[in-house]
Amino acid sequence: MGRVWIDKQTPEVFRAMTDVVAVVRERAAAAGVGRDLLELVNLRVSQINGCETCLDTHWRAGLAAGLTPQRMTLLPAWRDSALYDDRERAALGLAEAVTRTAGTHLDDDAYAAVRGDLTDDEVSVLVWAAITINAFNRVSILSAHPVPERDADGRVVRRRAS
Repeated sequence: MGRVWIDKQTPEVFRAMTDVVAVVRERAAAAGVGRDLLELVNLRVSQINGCETCLDTHWRAGLAAGLTPQRMTLLPAWRDSALYDDRERAALGLAEAVTRTAGTHLDDDAYAAVRGDLTDDEVSVLVWAAITINAFNRVSILSAHPVPERDADGRVVRRRAS
């Protein structure tokens, strides 16, 4: 017996989640947070959670938002790479704190450092962005959505059996 695709089984809830994403993107744009930074957050959270569906979606969205393959590939090493600026590091630190809720959390000193690089509006929308991609990761992981094999341009070359 296969997995229940909860997004298809209860589509009203899934639509409400996509509506939340639209509001987060709108508020992010109003706060000066570009789609490229949102995609870095989406990718990093999806890497931590091991969500292949969301990684497949967001590497393509990252390219469309202007991220280079190199910056997406080196994302797990963002703390050690000179490719990410202070604002991006602050956003990625927030995203990881939202995702890794067990154990250590973002302590007051680390939060203060983030606040030095991001405005209140930026902090808020980036936390919401991390919350929403975490939710989508769980939907896709628990539903076991299949991911097709793609070529270097993102075109489907072979569909996996589910």
